[in-house]
Amino acid sequence: MNAPAPIALFVYNRPYHTQKTVESLQANQLAKDSDLFIFADGAKAEKDQKAVQQVADYIATVDGFKSVTIVKQHKNLGLASSIIKGVTYLSDNFGKFLVFEDDLVCSPHTLSYLNDALQRYENDERVFHICASMHPLKVTEAMPQTFFYRTPHSCGWASWKRAWDKFNPDIDDLMSQFDAQKINDFTFDGKMNFWKQMNAFKAGKNSSWAIRWYASVFLNKGLALNVTHSLIQNIGHDGSGVHSDVESTYDVEIYPHPITQYPTEVAENQMMYRAVRQFYATRKGNLWQRGVKFLRKMLKAS
Repeated sequence: MNAPAPIALFVYNRPYHTQKTVESLQANQLAKDSDLFIFADGAKAEKDQKAVQQVADYIATVDGFKSVTIVKQHKNLGLASSIIKGVTYLSDNFGKFLVFEDDLVCSPHTLSYLNDALQRYENDERVFHICASMHPLKVTEAMPQTFFYRTPHSCGWASWKRAWDKFNPDIDDLMSQFDAQKINDFTFDGKMNFWKQMNAFKAGKNSSWAIRWYASVFLNKGLALNVTHSLIQNIGHDGSGVHSDVESTYDVEIYPHPITQYPTEVAENQMMYRAVRQFYATRKGNLWQRGVKFLRKMLKAS
């Protein structure tokens, strides 16, 4: 294997989550051979100062990697700007990179999988994205260990400069390239609210970098390599994050085994596409379950 790709870790004001994320990365065999870049955002408001400082104190103690570089912002960039800036820096300087946020606990096999896949598909222009996470699908024995499909999930991922150079942050330009058929394909036949997310960004209601990355990959006819069993557990759906609410829809158990099998063909796996589409179609539950979730959200907002 070539030298491992550098790891970008984006942190803000969650010391507990940050520590759990780092500890899971440290448990990977390739950690000691990997350069870790920790991008720490500045406090958005006075009330965030204490937690931001607690994160700063913790990351100053991090070891177990080939090197640890801390890039600290004195002003608040926000998650999207922080990720775009940090990923672009690693992309331009190293040509490949891994990306983690501060609420992602990973398997001890995650770094090996991401780096193996980066090497395996380095020169295939159709492959834009490698992801270590997956939704809690209803898995059958017929399903493969890994597969290609259209969506680049953002929880623990990797890519190359050749792909990231095609990232287009301009929402108006992106949306102008969609017609009705592309919107249908982009949203899994209307089963997932990806186009709604695009409109929300345009209206200033979210600041998502990930929906623009998906749109960029989609419009370039790119593919993402995904795992059927997730190597990542997102521990941030506990209401502690700036961009997350209390949510259990996407909870998974971390797959404990190494990834050893890869697709024989670089093409979208239709069986897995249908499995993910079915998850999107049923993820909100029945009418009663939706009502309970809505009430919880209203109570939190009040």
